[in-house]
Amino acid sequence: MENRNTLLLTAMFTPALVVFTAFFLLPLARLAVESSLGPSGVGIYIAAITTPRYLETLGYTVFLSASVTLVTLVVSGVSGVFLARNEFRGRSLLVSLLTFPLAFPGVVVGFMIILLAGRQGLIGDITGCLFGAKVVLAYSMTGLFLGYLYFSIPRTITTLMASAEKLDRSLEEAARSLGASPWRVTRDVLIPALVPGLISSGAICFATSMGAFGTAFTLATHIDVLPIVIYTEFTLMANIAMAAALSIFLGAITWAALSVARAVAGNTVAAAG
Repeated sequence: MENRNTLLLTAMFTPALVVFTAFFLLPLARLAVESSLGPSGVGIYIAAITTPRYLETLGYTVFLSASVTLVTLVVSGVSGVFLARNEFRGRSLLVSLLTFPLAFPGVVVGFMIILLAGRQGLIGDITGCLFGAKVVLAYSMTGLFLGYLYFSIPRTITTLMASAEKLDRSLEEAARSLGASPWRVTRDVLIPALVPGLISSGAICFATSMGAFGTAFTLATHIDVLPIVIYTEFTLMANIAMAAALSIFLGAITWAALSVARAVAGNTVAAAG
């Protein structure tokens, strides 16, 4: 019987182990090997964190991802709670429209931002007519922020809607019966109850923004973010060792963010229980 259970467990885990090895362990090992094959050897990692250009790019990427995550959580949190708790005509259609951008790849999102805020975009035409000069946002940090926000909100709002639907409303009713104002109820009851969902969805949003390439490739003409720098080092400069080292740094940052969020969200759930 014990041998049968062992064989069954082996059969269950073997496909997952094969996929994990082929699509994670081997590529990661290859990146580590390639990063050490350059003229600097393992010193390439020191160069990656001491070269001003790479540090500035890393700062831009982290700042942009953190800003997008913060705004996304605010917008998605308010919208998700409202949609989860209110039934009205057209609600299903509205939810479908809010999640529709999930169907668009990053390049399409970037192109849509260009149509909105590019040199020939809607915002440029309106500001040109009103003020005599076009306002162009598409190719700046603001344009990239809008693009990242566009594909981040649909990914987050569905998670927060599910979290809001599971909340125990009796806790809020008890707080109101004790004389708590709507703001106190929101601050002391609603937001703490949503913290696990906010942390987990925020971590995914941050990790996705850190590694987003298609939108950045379309819009980041005057600024550098880490995925674009990795692409440039690999394709235009043939600096494979630096591209590999930067890729490992990018993966380490996103992995750390997800790990911390998982630990914090788990502790929060345990404390709440």
